[in-house]
Amino acid sequence: MKSPNDIAREETAMATLVELTSAFEGIASMRIAQIKNQVLQSTKFFDELWAIYSQLRVDSLFNFGRGKSGATVIPKELYIIITAEGGFSGDIDQKLVHLMLETYDDEKNDIIVIGHHGAMQLAQRGVAYKKYFKLPNKDQNINVTPIIREVENYASTKMFYQEYVSLMVQDVKRIELSSAVREKGSESERPEDVISEDTYIFEPSTYAVAAHLERSMMQIAVSQLILNSKLAQYASRFRAMTGSHQRADESRNELHMEFNRARRAIKDARLKEIINGMKKAGGGGK
Repeated sequence: MKSPNDIAREETAMATLVELTSAFEGIASMRIAQIKNQVLQSTKFFDELWAIYSQLRVDSLFNFGRGKSGATVIPKELYIIITAEGGFSGDIDQKLVHLMLETYDDEKNDIIVIGHHGAMQLAQRGVAYKKYFKLPNKDQNINVTPIIREVENYASTKMFYQEYVSLMVQDVKRIELSSAVREKGSESERPEDVISEDTYIFEPSTYAVAAHLERSMMQIAVSQLILNSKLAQYASRFRAMTGSHQRADESRNELHMEFNRARRAIKDARLKEIINGMKKAGGGGK
């Protein structure tokens, strides 16, 4: 049996772990609330852009901000996967990488990774990626311009991201980027004013303005998918920390009970020694 001192040291270490997991729970919960608020704010701005674009669009195609330029388009589908920056987000990144690799073909797809953990996961599997971007630390004014520039070079783009369902439930999803923009646009209210070339002058051209709006809406859509992924990551972290907190608390309680049993065992052993000593002393006096 372990000595009470050894058990006490283990109990102290476990108590520290309980405090740490509790702190991480609190941080994750706070970040979830902040990100939810930011998503709502950016949605309002997207609605305003879509209201203009839906009336202004010059053809039925979503051109990824390319306008009428004759730039060469890479005949591949770009995969963009959004993962955590570190490996402290449960198993949701592994699920997301697995989802992407189900359809990945190195001859048909190029990969851009957002988040260091995803880059490590792909490297361990021997899967090459074109570029890696750090997952933004901040939740406001996320600069996704370098990503949008890459998107403009491809015929189509598919996003792989993590979906926040609830605090205890997260999912992994994929969506075609232009579909993501149209989906968000379909949720917007139709404007009362009519915007057209008959009532407005567009410089340098209607196509250029439409392309600018497309780029802006893609930036918002990608930013929101990043925020949604961060939301899911924090929820996954909260769930993992909640489980760790409960297990650590249970272990601490068990150690405390073991400590008490060890102390009682020592007291009982000493009491037996005293009683046996008294018996021997009493027997020797007869």
